[in-house]
Amino acid sequence: MNKRARPAPLYSRKPRNSTGEPPLKPVKRNREGAKKTKRKVAAKWKAIRRGHAPAPDHQPQPRAEERNRPRAARQSNRASRPSPYAGNDRKSTQRETSLLPVEDRPQIQDRDESFAAKPPTPGRPVPAKPPRPGRPVPAKPRMPGRPSPGEAAYAWTAQSRRSRVRLDGPVLAIVGRPNVGKSTLFNRLTGSRRSIVGDEPGITRDRIYGEVSWQGRTARLIDTGGIVPDDQAQIPAEIFRQARTALDEADAIIMVVDGRSELAAPDLDLARLLIKTGKPLFLAVNKIDTESMEAAAENFRRLGIRNLIPISSEHGLNIGDLLDAVFAVLPPETPPTEPEEVRDEEAGDDIHRTHGEFAQHETRVAIIGRPNVGKSTLLNALTGSSRAIVSPIAGTTRDAVDEMLRYKDHELRLIDTAGIRRKGKTHLMAEKLSVVMARRHLEAADLALLVIDATEGVTASDATIGGYAHESGRSVIIVVNKWDLVTRARTDGKPPADRAIFERQLRSVLKYLSYAPVLFISATEGRNVPRVLDTVLRVAEERRKRVSTGQMNRFLDKVDFQRASVPIAKRIRIYYMTQAAVAPPTFVLFTDRDVKLHFSFERFLENQIRAAFGFEGTPIWFKVRARNEAPAGKSAGPSRK
Repeated sequence: MNKRARPAPLYSRKPRNSTGEPPLKPVKRNREGAKKTKRKVAAKWKAIRRGHAPAPDHQPQPRAEERNRPRAARQSNRASRPSPYAGNDRKSTQRETSLLPVEDRPQIQDRDESFAAKPPTPGRPVPAKPPRPGRPVPAKPRMPGRPSPGEAAYAWTAQSRRSRVRLDGPVLAIVGRPNVGKSTLFNRLTGSRRSIVGDEPGITRDRIYGEVSWQGRTARLIDTGGIVPDDQAQIPAEIFRQARTALDEADAIIMVVDGRSELAAPDLDLARLLIKTGKPLFLAVNKIDTESMEAAAENFRRLGIRNLIPISSEHGLNIGDLLDAVFAVLPPETPPTEPEEVRDEEAGDDIHRTHGEFAQHETRVAIIGRPNVGKSTLLNALTGSSRAIVSPIAGTTRDAVDEMLRYKDHELRLIDTAGIRRKGKTHLMAEKLSVVMARRHLEAADLALLVIDATEGVTASDATIGGYAHESGRSVIIVVNKWDLVTRARTDGKPPADRAIFERQLRSVLKYLSYAPVLFISATEGRNVPRVLDTVLRVAEERRKRVSTGQMNRFLDKVDFQRASVPIAKRIRIYYMTQAAVAPPTFVLFTDRDVKLHFSFERFLENQIRAAFGFEGTPIWFKVRARNEAPAGKSAGPSRK
């Protein structure tokens, strides 16, 4: 009986082949080991990019098509290939590590002409660039009288200084040593809470402007920081410089002293300095809350100021007497010349116009960002003056500093706000109030300049601050400052940063600000600063753009809504759409049912509108209204109990 032969065991001790080799052992896959090896390789290349580890000594193998070429040709072509550290030919080096510093990111040679090497000294001939091999290009000599990039920046700065708006009317300055109640008096006279008030001395640092009205007359009011003439520290010296500028502009001066304290040496020094100016001087002895304390105010007669008035800024006592004495010596104000009303030719169309469509005298631009990113430096570069105090100390600006600027027949009000930080990072009351005031000025502005430090990259705080502007409906322009420190002025020995890579990483973090234009500038050197104001005017015009209902209906007929990925439960049918308001553009969708738009459908519709009509730099809002929905205050029909 023939029995079926049993198959040989899979892993037998005897060899299965004729060569006598031992059998292969089973291989067990180790997925965790492969992942660990992959992480080690990634960490190794990351250390090489940072310079913590040497680069590999072995040379890469030439390509198959280059093996037959001479070695010299291979070496020359290898330099023209994209580097694996440039982030453009290896997937492992293109990670969107947006929260890493700039020096940790892949970077390549910068190709921006505005941040090239420093321009040559005027008067020296500019050497012509050698023509590219195989492409003869005649050398372009430098045109006589044409400034270099650096000279053009300084020329534009001088021109912007001439275009600063000088408001008419008498000027009144409030000065005094720290913590005597100057900001409280300023808020009392202006009837607002413009200046931050607290028990901490030295809260106010920059000049703050306001208006005071009394008996039909109006004057400009300037609040200054506490003056200590003999203090040589950086912040007190800058405060004293700002106060000297206010004294030069003022027609009359109010010196505020603390009536509850004794006469101090800084008061005597400041009084002698103010008397030398020769301008009308008034001494306001503050914190005199009761009539029994008025006798103590006579002790300040030793300052040599004739006009002495005891007041209480907190309770408003004797404020009228102070204003009567001040306005009696102020020069009469010049009556403003009102332009003739020009009738709009399209006024007969009976179009409902919102607040953003009327002729606005000024465009409010708020400069926002984290502390110490260059907001005050940008304000000084835009205005061509030393309007704000600039120092390397984070949190120098506390009160919002505004300045009027006329650019291309448009009036812009630039507002420098304090650095916005997290609540856990603010400890002093002045810092907490400065963040609150910065948020308040942002919501009152039309447009926001989000300043980002190029040396630190895009952080989570930048994303949070940008979210404040986006949610409040402000138009946004992203300004990457200190770009020169990561390009031609880099001192750490690393290659210059690349604009395209930086912008791609920036967009990955600030995805909700995909509509905002990005500018790379250097506020200290004044490079690309004129482009900021040009972009501001363009975005402000897009913010107030209106699209007619007929254009929107023709637009809806061309849109393929089948491309929008929307769940079946969230699908709606749009009958027609109209723009209800501007600044920001708001569209009302009349649909078959009143449901909230799905986020993917809203994003699809927004992208289609931007592709057709623009709206650069401004958010777009949507409101859904069912066609059979009854207006507010009216019932849709009889109700049943």
